[in-house]
Amino acid sequence: MASLAEWIAGARPRTLPNAIAPVIAGTGAAAWLGGADVGRALLALLVAVALIVGVNYANDYSDGIRGTDDERTGPVRLVGARLAAPAAVRAAAAGALSVAALAGLALALLAAPWLIAVGVVCLAGAWLYTGGSRPYGYAGLGEVAVFVFFGPVAVLGTQYTQALRIDAVGAVAAVAAGALSSAVLVANNLRDIPTDAAAGKITLAVRLGDRRTRRLFALLLAGAGAATLVLTAATPWCAAALVATPLAWRAAAPVRAGRRGAALIPVLRDTGLTLLVWALAVAAALSWAPG
Repeated sequence: MASLAEWIAGARPRTLPNAIAPVIAGTGAAAWLGGADVGRALLALLVAVALIVGVNYANDYSDGIRGTDDERTGPVRLVGARLAAPAAVRAAAAGALSVAALAGLALALLAAPWLIAVGVVCLAGAWLYTGGSRPYGYAGLGEVAVFVFFGPVAVLGTQYTQALRIDAVGAVAAVAAGALSSAVLVANNLRDIPTDAAAGKITLAVRLGDRRTRRLFALLLAGAGAATLVLTAATPWCAAALVATPLAWRAAAPVRAGRRGAALIPVLRDTGLTLLVWALAVAAALSWAPG
């Protein structure tokens, strides 16, 4: 049986910034509209964290039973490493996704019932990323899904559930958050190109190849920086988010240097930290100078 530490590692805590940062940015965007609500923000945070933990366990289960994780560099794979029974990991995924569903239902009923449909799509996206007979993560669509779910859906959804409307500021923030979240997955899939290709997992990185995947990573970081500069048109205080630039530079260093395998693991951590610091700075700026 897996230990508690292994279960925690299997949840991939280093991906938590991808869940937390969009909620922070969306709350800042709601504050910009004068509609920030702490209670609804905490509910949105619970949805996001439970959802990403559920996604990570679901991926562990689905990749594990397919044999994709038999040879893998990076975080603990509970099923692939034979540390936990597939059924136990599937149950953990279902439990986390159930928490996300219940919190999301409460949030939708407080804000707008039609958001329940959005929640259903999010849950389906979480499971079908690597689950089901035709997982979209095996067809090179993972980065697109991450951009959508951790960018526009998470940021604008958070803004809407609090302010009951969205605006261009929230949309630009959503683009930046989505780009940085996608960059985390690009780095992950860059590291796994050899093993994914051998296992038949045709990610976008496998399709693009090593060199073009590195260029995509740089483009996503640059796109987030450009979106941040656009936000300064709303309030110059958003320039404070450029404090994340040194972290982004550090995250990109191993990618620029052509590092491979385990040497790319710090890229995921540093890109996640970039996203989190960026979101905190943007939220503070938008709250300080509401529109």
